[in-house]
Amino acid sequence: MSWPDRAWVLKKLTVFLTFLGLVAITAAMAWSGFDSVLRAVLSIGFGGFLVVICCQMVVNGVLGLAWHAAFPEIGYLRLLGARMVRDAAATCLPFSQVGGMVLGVRATCFRAGSSGRAIDLPEATCANLVDITTEVMGQVVFVLLAVASLVAYQRSNPLVVPVICGAVFLVLGVAGFIWTQRNGGNLLRRFGGAFTRSMAGQWHDGLLSGMDTMQERLEAAWSRPWHIAASAAYHLVGWLGGAGMLWLTAGYLGVHLTFSHAVAVEGVACAIMSVGFLVPGSLGVQEGAYMALGHAFGIEASVSLGLSLLRRGRELVIGIPVLLIWQVLEMRGLRRRQALAAGASAAAPAQGEDTHLG
Repeated sequence: MSWPDRAWVLKKLTVFLTFLGLVAITAAMAWSGFDSVLRAVLSIGFGGFLVVICCQMVVNGVLGLAWHAAFPEIGYLRLLGARMVRDAAATCLPFSQVGGMVLGVRATCFRAGSSGRAIDLPEATCANLVDITTEVMGQVVFVLLAVASLVAYQRSNPLVVPVICGAVFLVLGVAGFIWTQRNGGNLLRRFGGAFTRSMAGQWHDGLLSGMDTMQERLEAAWSRPWHIAASAAYHLVGWLGGAGMLWLTAGYLGVHLTFSHAVAVEGVACAIMSVGFLVPGSLGVQEGAYMALGHAFGIEASVSLGLSLLRRGRELVIGIPVLLIWQVLEMRGLRRRQALAAGASAAAPAQGEDTHLG
């Protein structure tokens, strides 16, 4: 199958999964009762929802610190902005997590005006890959804490064994992902060279040069274990912050939920959503996970669904303005580059005429 055909299939699959997720959410609301879900959502009030949004911004700041801990040579504000763009694209647009990463790489390369140093594509890609890896490392610890909390509360819960198996596969996946980042360039150089020899010479050399640059940056990043450990620790704090927001939101909805129980619900739900990473925004997957786990802790289905919808609400309230601001900055940068290119092309003939007259 050619690359255009694969892209067409992936696009159709994304549309189908988005539609399926919306149908699942609608069905869940109909089963729980639209009125009951609406009452649960509105019970938080404007002030409570504003507090939750402020808490999410604090967590975003921690996630920016996590990225900056791994790459202190890149400015904190740039990494924070790129992280927010990456998350907003994954949660607000009909993209999978992979699509969100693509926009995150672009946002990492973006430079507002003449401030800050330029970041090329290999460095931006490397930074995003390492940040995602350290985030999953923190997530593994968070999921294990969630499983421990779930077992302590309800050892016979049917979700315990599948989540433990998922955590084991997650650990193996992280280990394999790290190994690939540290050794993948060597494999590509070994096997990719024969594949690209049929291409034009400049394409062949450019591709191999890009592989070398990417591998060098990845090796440099992973040669700083303390930076990686600090990044993973910050990410763990961010995951715990997500559980704290669930605990806070549940309190506004009148649900008595301890923090350890909030860790269990949020951690296991995140593990389930990680399995469905191809579903844009985890539509339907998140709602199903919240309702199943809420039932285990005695939370009504309408309230569990309300918790999930409020989580989506805070992501939209933050993510949509972030994407709009980023698009405005991108358009301004494009116009600035076009103006500079036009000025350079206009100056070239003028210099030629001066030389001719001389």
